[in-house]
Amino acid sequence: MTNMFTSPASLSELTTRSQALAGLSLGQIATQLSIPVPENLKKDKGWVGQLLEQVLGATAGSKAEPDFPHLAVELKTLPIDQCGKPLESTYVCVAPLTGVAGLQWHESWVCRKLQHVLWVPILAERHIPLAERMIGTPFLWQPSAIQQQALQQDWEELMEKITLGGIADIKGAQGKLLQLRPKAANSKAMTNAIGANGEPIRTLPRGFYLKASFTASLLKQQFNLL
Repeated sequence: MTNMFTSPASLSELTTRSQALAGLSLGQIATQLSIPVPENLKKDKGWVGQLLEQVLGATAGSKAEPDFPHLAVELKTLPIDQCGKPLESTYVCVAPLTGVAGLQWHESWVCRKLQHVLWVPILAERHIPLAERMIGTPFLWQPSAIQQQALQQDWEELMEKITLGGIADIKGAQGKLLQLRPKAANSKAMTNAIGANGEPIRTLPRGFYLKASFTASLLKQQFNLL
């Protein structure tokens, strides 16, 4: 666990370093970094991701680029239950709601963030205290041609609805792999969007999320789960 704060120089170093975390609890990692563990994640929603960014040497912070910019790799934590099933959908990024006409999939932030992902599974059932939640075996993933095509199709269908003023009609069930959901700290955090008749409206910010059924399939594929 030495030299855990510098940025990894290569994919193999990132893999080795991340896999050295397998079997450790969040509390053990926090102790090594001299970081206090919050009581829960209600006020510190991003704490787990930030802890792992720090221990693995991610440098992007809140900048609009992958977490390991020089490796073009995004870091995603994946809370799972004891059977290895994801507990929730995975947030990808904020969805643009205005000025989106003509935006292409390959230029989109979703596409760029999902080109190469370091997944870090964490045993995170609600009854397990935060400090005792354990890291599983991290793995690098790149979308196959079929996965890429399905993600693109979902994204294009959702973006078309946004462009045509159908933001209010988009439900979480839409999309095979990717869904669009409200993403706001509270109901007062409104943003600009396009209404049904092309007029400017105010609505809750939206975020793109990977469905739990999709991340479950990635875990099955990686670990040969039944």
